[in-house]
Amino acid sequence: MASSNKKKIFNDPVYGFITIPSDLIYDLVEHRYFQRLRRIKQLGMSEFVYPGALHTRFHHALGAMHLMGQAIQALRGKGHLITEAECEAVQAAILLHDLGHGPFSHVLEHTILNGVHHESLSLLLMQDINWEFGGALTLAIRMFEGTYERPFFHQLISSQLDMDRMDYLNRDCFYTGVAEGTIGADRIIKMLDLAKDAGQKDRLVVEAKGILSIENFLNARRLMYWQVYLHKTSLCAEAMLIQLIRRARFLISRGTAVPASPALTLFLSRAVTLADFESHPEYLQAFSELDDYDIWSAIKIWSRHPDRVLADLCARMLERKLFKIILSDQPLAEEVILDVQQQLVRQNIPSDELSYFIHSGIATNAAYLSSQEARTDNILIKFKNGRVADIADASDLPGIKALANIVRRYYVCWARNPMNNDQ
Repeated sequence: MASSNKKKIFNDPVYGFITIPSDLIYDLVEHRYFQRLRRIKQLGMSEFVYPGALHTRFHHALGAMHLMGQAIQALRGKGHLITEAECEAVQAAILLHDLGHGPFSHVLEHTILNGVHHESLSLLLMQDINWEFGGALTLAIRMFEGTYERPFFHQLISSQLDMDRMDYLNRDCFYTGVAEGTIGADRIIKMLDLAKDAGQKDRLVVEAKGILSIENFLNARRLMYWQVYLHKTSLCAEAMLIQLIRRARFLISRGTAVPASPALTLFLSRAVTLADFESHPEYLQAFSELDDYDIWSAIKIWSRHPDRVLADLCARMLERKLFKIILSDQPLAEEVILDVQQQLVRQNIPSDELSYFIHSGIATNAAYLSSQEARTDNILIKFKNGRVADIADASDLPGIKALANIVRRYYVCWARNPMNNDQ
């Protein structure tokens, strides 16, 4: 029976009590698509590094909705007209912005699916809910897409200073224990304002007295990427997960039985594209049933699979026998890769199986994209005289300009020892 009391309160460990602001938001939280986010971890494989990193996309979405409510209050307090319909719509949009994440969030985004970005799937799922709710999300979808005539709402949802980033930095710091990544979200939100752009449309800006908080925000984001999101151990665990999924897909393509849940089996056996999702509703429904548990259940089963490659990789994951890694600021010399391959050959791994036990890549991080690269979502500072400037130009810290540089780290990771030799 549907609840008659929809003014619920969540006790959030990061912000304290979070209130569900409307009946629509309550119904969205209760929807099966949103409840699925309870079963998708926010930080993918980071729990292999930080044991406390077990929070989910469900936590994050509620937190982002809470911060959005605070941002709207701050803007209203400065005399900006925001209707109740706009307030509800932008909170609904940020609440649902991560619906399209698959198992382990970003890790398998381009492995299970065929180049389908999670934001595209979020939009399809929002449209599906909108049909079910009789058009109640039409305004929220316009804000999410960036087609609404007041562009600052889209900036609050998706930009370089949005409520998404505000929450995940706060929340990921809390659950990993990386205190250096702490940001002053409350102060930043209180410093938000609006200013007219060249087209006389309201753009999101930050009052000049909030510059120090923005500088801290950008530095914290840079630190969190290298210390958490792109941690070398996480890179190894992610590489192993990608390789075992690759092996499972290969075996299925050869006609070998690889038991898994119906939803996972569907995406392992077919290269589903965005066009497939748009034209075949059954794919979207199957995706809405897919979560971390499908993958872990499969890994447990596959660890005893007759195929030794799949079984080996899965057993390593279950026992945390992770790949080793070499990181470099420069592209790795060919000799380094050849040496790693020779190590694998000495483990009696056949040449046609080597690719499953070695993975190379590039980890990139730019804490801030200046106005030239970002085009419309750069962080703008508003001075008392009304002048508006990019944070990179407004800040007197030379480090802010340096944060706009894309930093690349090259790596190769591999299975150093056969499983039966691991201690």
